[in-house]
Amino acid sequence: METFVTNVSSPVGPWGVEGTAEAITAIYLPNQRRRASKGTPPRAVARAAKQLEEYFKGKRRSFEVPLASVKATGFQRDVWDALVDIPYGEVRTYGDVAESVDRPRASRAVGNANHANPWPIVVPCHRVVSTTGLGGYGGGDQIKRFLLDLEGVHY
Repeated sequence: METFVTNVSSPVGPWGVEGTAEAITAIYLPNQRRRASKGTPPRAVARAAKQLEEYFKGKRRSFEVPLASVKATGFQRDVWDALVDIPYGEVRTYGDVAESVDRPRASRAVGNANHANPWPIVVPCHRVVSTTGLGGYGGGDQIKRFLLDLEGVHY
């Protein structure tokens, strides 16, 4: 399966959207720069890029894009499903997410599953915070703060 990459501008740098005509395989954070493919993006990639642009302009709160099947553990899939259920403009703690997937003592494992999330923003791992502060983010604190500020969360 050949994938296509297109870049989407944001105030914190370019995000990469990778996928095929059928589904999105990955979204790359600004610090994970990927070279854009030449040519016209396939349908699913173009759709995801457009929705990300709308999100960065404050005009989109949820995403309607097909996500490719990726290799993941059952726990990771459960966490990612729980992340999608966190409403725009709200946060949950790592412990809250662990509770929601019936693994109340797995807060650190939730953090690891967030780090393995191939679709940041679409699967909103930035909405998960620590009980003592911001918590981690693969793109760094500045990007996490930007995303939460964009959604009106001042944490």
